[in-house]
Amino acid sequence: MLKPSTMSEIDIRQGLKLVLAKIEQACSKRNKVKINCEVIVVVLKESRFQELSVVEPRLVAVSKTKPVEAILEAYNEGQRNFGENYVQELEEKANNKLILEKCKEIKWHFIGHLQGNKINKVISIPNLYIIETIDSKKKAKKLNNSWAQFDSKIRTFVQVNTSGEKEKSGVSPDEVIEMVKFVKDDCPSLQFNGLMTIGQYGYNPDDGPNPDFLKLVKCREDVCKALNLSLKDVELSMGMSDDYEQAIELGSTNIRVGSAIFGYRPKKHELEK
Repeated sequence: MLKPSTMSEIDIRQGLKLVLAKIEQACSKRNKVKINCEVIVVVLKESRFQELSVVEPRLVAVSKTKPVEAILEAYNEGQRNFGENYVQELEEKANNKLILEKCKEIKWHFIGHLQGNKINKVISIPNLYIIETIDSKKKAKKLNNSWAQFDSKIRTFVQVNTSGEKEKSGVSPDEVIEMVKFVKDDCPSLQFNGLMTIGQYGYNPDDGPNPDFLKLVKCREDVCKALNLSLKDVELSMGMSDDYEQAIELGSTNIRVGSAIFGYRPKKHELEK
């Protein structure tokens, strides 16, 4: 059962308005960004970077732990893409009577760790738009086999662990090409849409471009070159409430923003009190 939020909600309308304004501002800086740092150098031809610069990033409102009322309010303000981390919570919200009745155009993004034993529950979600966290061939194949019952393909991102932290899911950067090739060649029910990363928390932008974002940009370059894909056909899902502006400047096409829209998100143990 969904539990009510315990935090003090900010004005969702104002939160969305501010985030959208910052998105526009960050997009305007894309052509001015020189993508390099000591660890990694990413070279994009000027014409290719300009082509990517015109792509407006998709805003995914991360609504985990938030009440249905908050989703309805954001939806009424024009927000359509929502992200959830936990299968049970997504299941309850997506099947909520009010959301089904009043949010006909809602698009659900599953952005949490995908467990093999939860795949059948995930694919039953009404208005499921994309699964952003494919991180192994085994799960990709299982998802492919489960989704084969439907006529259309399911959109997917391959998750990349760019920070190398053990607690984070995702394939390593040197496994990305092989993983994407597997999805494209061996999973006919899956549609490969791009790459996703979380990146390290608390990175100081004053230290320069986030190396995790740079690595994902480089991964896309490598994938496109190896598999003869167009850059514009491979999305980058990177950037959250604390770093989405810099992620956009570096080419993100899909940002996942929660607290900047909905306010402080309590920890799981706080909700259980």
